[in-house]
Amino acid sequence: MNIVRVALDLPLPRLFDYLAPNCVESDVGRRVTVPFGTGSRTGVIVALAAASDQPDDKLKAVTEILRDMPALPAEWLALCEFCARYYQTPLGEVTSFALPPMLRRGKLPRMKKEAAAIAASPTPTPEPWSAPALPRLMAAQQAAVAAIAGIAGFHTLLLHGVTGSGKTEVYLRAIDAVLARGGQALMLVPEIALTPQLEGRVAARFPRAHIVCANSGMADAARARGFLEALSGRAEIVLGTRLAVFMPLPRLQLIIVDEEHDASFKQQEGLRYSARDVAVWRAHQLNIPIVLGSATPSLETFHHASTGRYRMLELPERAVAEAMPIVRIIDTRREKLQEGLSAVLLAGLQQRLERGEQSLVFLNRRGYAPVLACPPCGWISRCQRCAVNLVLHLADQRLRCHHCGFEAAIPRACPDCGNVDLLPFGRGTQRLETMLVERFPEARVLRIDRDSASTPKKWQALLATIHAGEADILVGTQMLAKGHDFPLLTLVGAVGADAALFAADFRAPERLFAQLMQVGGRSGRADLPGEVLIQTEYPDHPLYRALVDHDYVRFARAQLDERRIAGFPPFSFQAMLRAEARSIEQSLAFLVAARRAGEAVADGVTLYDAVPMRMQRLMALERGQLLVESTSRPALQAFLAAWMEKLYALKMPGGLRWHLDVDPLEF
Repeated sequence: MNIVRVALDLPLPRLFDYLAPNCVESDVGRRVTVPFGTGSRTGVIVALAAASDQPDDKLKAVTEILRDMPALPAEWLALCEFCARYYQTPLGEVTSFALPPMLRRGKLPRMKKEAAAIAASPTPTPEPWSAPALPRLMAAQQAAVAAIAGIAGFHTLLLHGVTGSGKTEVYLRAIDAVLARGGQALMLVPEIALTPQLEGRVAARFPRAHIVCANSGMADAARARGFLEALSGRAEIVLGTRLAVFMPLPRLQLIIVDEEHDASFKQQEGLRYSARDVAVWRAHQLNIPIVLGSATPSLETFHHASTGRYRMLELPERAVAEAMPIVRIIDTRREKLQEGLSAVLLAGLQQRLERGEQSLVFLNRRGYAPVLACPPCGWISRCQRCAVNLVLHLADQRLRCHHCGFEAAIPRACPDCGNVDLLPFGRGTQRLETMLVERFPEARVLRIDRDSASTPKKWQALLATIHAGEADILVGTQMLAKGHDFPLLTLVGAVGADAALFAADFRAPERLFAQLMQVGGRSGRADLPGEVLIQTEYPDHPLYRALVDHDYVRFARAQLDERRIAGFPPFSFQAMLRAEARSIEQSLAFLVAARRAGEAVADGVTLYDAVPMRMQRLMALERGQLLVESTSRPALQAFLAAWMEKLYALKMPGGLRWHLDVDPLEF
């Protein structure tokens, strides 16, 4: 009696047994359609079994084994199984997430079906791979390329290079060597917006290579085709965002994670995985090297490199520009600001206009103002569904919640007292844009944020405008902070950064330093010298002093010393249990019961009290959380595995939802 064990996309930590008389060993890894309840579902066969713990008369037969594409390889299934174990997520949910939507529905893309039928075997590699004219490498770049080429087997290398040091060129040389050996390379980037730019550069360097892109913004059919081309071995290079870490690559020989510090690599819903960490595990699994690149590595990565677990490769100088931009701190305590901008920054903008150069004013807050208020009675624009303010978007005449998407028209008068003089408080990119247009009428001011670049087409049009020199002053959020080369950009002004200095989240200083160093690094990347002006009321703060000196290492070591004393990661390991329900009492009651259940199996871990989340209300649900911590990763993992069994057995009120976040980045 042939029995198949099937992973189905259900929130249950188990596999499902079905009868499959015509199933053979080579069908492990194939998609299968099975009856479930009153309908049917598509899952993945993960194992064959001679017997089942279910009675024979309870077993149903599979509807169809889908043999229209190669079976998913054993290493792909092992990767999913690792994610299921480590992130405490049912295997069926992991395999479903890792497959493109079209394939998980049991379908194939209509076009180019031949890609699915090609066997996964090495393909001949034409020579030469690279375009003939290559840029000259600096000594540090040459050393890094040689170090990567000399690696045999699994190693994690941190390519720590200042902004503009030519990290991408090192990546391309390493990929070239892999292609010459007939291998495949996987390169991850944090943002969808960076993928087309990188794809263009890689395509120009490797005109003969078959390149596949993978990101969540692609059409279903395109994602499915790319997945099948990677699986079949046709794709030599895969570029993508975090989901690309699950692309099946039979000849994978190198993984690169660019901007490895970026929080975008951590999925915040569903399967809450870190693509960077999964990539490191996958490299270990395949016994191949992985390169993590950043000008501002995460403190966890820097700690591993400092203690010898990772190998550090340094790029201390810029590859094109003669020097790093000069960073100056503007003490705003002694200045009268004009719409949030200092006289020094305004003068710098004027100078660049006169010289025909570009400037960037960086404010990581979109909209016109964070809140609309009525001073006489104290009314403020609050979201009806979340514990946050509605942001004023004056250009669209709307109030919007940046968390749940709720929006409303701007009221003509105060809803509480009828006052018609409602005032915006604070400022966002729209307000800065309006002010700069009025202050510099001769300038071409261009705003770059999630509102102006709401689609890939709009984003590419904005980038084209900047590169063509058709914009003088850019007003932007963190969308412009990474991965972009604008030769005419020589001035960056950063405003509104102080709030992160005193945030409750212990990772806030790390994020702020990375953000400011990355956005400052956009200036002076070509022949023109760059300057960065940072407005602050705390000019002597160590974070800002380290930025002035371009001294990431000093900042990182100071932060690690603080975390060591406090017992924060990387000196401890954490998991966060979160619950959301119609009332905060329901959420906290579940978490209290969960804590009580965990105490029975808590060996080597600390369970903290259940508390409301900092943003307690989101999308009309009240949220609470419970932190679990240990100085031992194995001890934490062992506890979580035992705890999850008890959590699934807990009784819950209707409408309550919970999830576990391993290695959480947000608190």
